[in-house]
Amino acid sequence: MFKESRMARVRQVQVIAHRGASGYLPEHTLEAKAMAYAMGADYLEQDVVLSKDNIPVVLHDIHLDTVTDVAERFPDRKRSDGRFYAIDFLAEEIQSLRASERFHHKTGKAIFSGRFPPHTGTFQVPTLADEIELIQGLNKSTGRNVAIYPELKQPEFHHEEGRDLSKVVLDELARFGYTSKSSPVIVQCFDEMELRRVREDLNCELTLVQLFSAAKWMTQRDAVDERRKRLAVVAEYADGIGPSIDAIFLEDPLGGVPISSSLVVDAHAADLIVHPWTFRADAFPSMFQSFAQLHQAAVLAGIDGVFSDFPDQSVMYFENLAAEKGRCTRMAEATAP
Repeated sequence: MFKESRMARVRQVQVIAHRGASGYLPEHTLEAKAMAYAMGADYLEQDVVLSKDNIPVVLHDIHLDTVTDVAERFPDRKRSDGRFYAIDFLAEEIQSLRASERFHHKTGKAIFSGRFPPHTGTFQVPTLADEIELIQGLNKSTGRNVAIYPELKQPEFHHEEGRDLSKVVLDELARFGYTSKSSPVIVQCFDEMELRRVREDLNCELTLVQLFSAAKWMTQRDAVDERRKRLAVVAEYADGIGPSIDAIFLEDPLGGVPISSSLVVDAHAADLIVHPWTFRADAFPSMFQSFAQLHQAAVLAGIDGVFSDFPDQSVMYFENLAAEKGRCTRMAEATAP
């Protein structure tokens, strides 16, 4: 089982490159994925939506106007709400657009001002097939086995448009050999009903992770019973949870070092792995004094893996912490009576 095989690792916590090396290059471009691969990430994430011709493309949103020049290239193709939807464009048209660092679709200003300049470069939006071919090719040429981590983006929207995003994505994964629990892939989704459907109706055997935004049932001390019941339900169809980072780390009411909620402990008791999002060197929670301290807290909390915009830094911090733990263990053994 793929979940069990991950326990035999050098680092204590695995690193999922969030939209690739998105802290350095425009998110979800092949360049960002190649960079994250070279930085030593264990997984490369793919957010997936469908094009007009039912081809899965790697895009964080169902909209195109926050990461491409679609408004300039196809100004008449917006919907009544003023937005440009990927599902209204052929995959060939989407790939003709120039991809960009994320920006606000009304102002054109960068979401993260210190990152790659928006509206520059010659990047493209890849199809899921493009990206899998890149990763599998790199795995062959390097001898590594970096896994993929696709997210089913807004499946309910796709259902309303008469499309079955989950089936299309699963069929594409199967085409590339991702069919069983041992396959190096994790499928994630925020939609609980859809992820259960993936497991039970579409008979998916892959490792599944249920995504969550922070909620009271995850963090409040008086919600222990509800938390355990909710996690027990998730464990019926999924192998793990991907909560917001805010559901893991809480501000110490007395000051000092941030404290962790019991969510990780309770999830592990339900045999669920925990992969919180998102670790950002330029936007980590204010309760932490440094990005390094956030990683130390992740290890102490028992987290299994993290989504990181800066995979090189996350790999470095976790490797350093693992090495330090190893040194301490050896010293203790050497001085034991």
